[in-house]
Amino acid sequence: MTLPNEYLPAVGSPDTAAPESYAFAFLNGRLLVHIEDKAARLPNLADLDALHLDATVQLTTVRRQHLGSFHGRDLVSLELHADAEAPEGMLLENLRALFFRLDEELFWLAARAVQIVAWDRDHQICGRCGTPTEDHPKERSKQCPECGLTHYPRLSPAVIVLVERGDQILLARSPYLPAEMFSTLAGFVEPGETLEQTVAREIEEEVSIRVKNVRYFGSQPWPFPNSLMIGFRADYAGGEIVIDEDEIESADWFTVDTLPKIPPRISIARALIDSWIGEQS
Repeated sequence: MTLPNEYLPAVGSPDTAAPESYAFAFLNGRLLVHIEDKAARLPNLADLDALHLDATVQLTTVRRQHLGSFHGRDLVSLELHADAEAPEGMLLENLRALFFRLDEELFWLAARAVQIVAWDRDHQICGRCGTPTEDHPKERSKQCPECGLTHYPRLSPAVIVLVERGDQILLARSPYLPAEMFSTLAGFVEPGETLEQTVAREIEEEVSIRVKNVRYFGSQPWPFPNSLMIGFRADYAGGEIVIDEDEIESADWFTVDTLPKIPPRISIARALIDSWIGEQS
């Protein structure tokens, strides 16, 4: 659920990256990968440079960013032109669909890359005065040469909470989940809130339940599009389930033996549930 230990973040010119550098090439959030049976493999810069020589392949790069290195290999992210097409033997695929097909460490690096690509694309112009921005030479930011405003990559913190009541946990179903799937409750942090206040507010707003003994579990970058999921466990303190029908379709208490369909192992929601399951057994 975290970036690999061998990853070293860095900024710099992507033009100096070696041909064997990993290439995270995106078009509207979809990553370009080689397809080999059921597995996916990242191209390197040499692969992409070779494709540029083929006049039948539309694979123009709009912008590039240097991300750092992984096991000594440079990492470069790329924004592909809107008319780009995946060459034969390759595929432009949504990141969610690649979790079980791409090497897990590279998947989480791709999750970082897609956010940097989107941020770079969306901050070419200063939001305060409309002047074209410039890359900062020493940090991941863009500066406005006219008004001096600095633009950093956007991060949206959100809490995700497993509520426990004896041998039961509270799970809910939102309309955005796959069919029949239930998950833990989550919500974005509002300005001026502590994380603990967000936990209490979100749970009460969505299911009218009060909680206590809020404790930190872990965190996970979630690039859909730019969240940081901050996981907590909390104990039931009172109230009856009354759902916010604008956010939740249904919610209920479940034991280990009555669990519904739950999220896949890619998510911190699943890690929260699995941690609780392990304690019950």
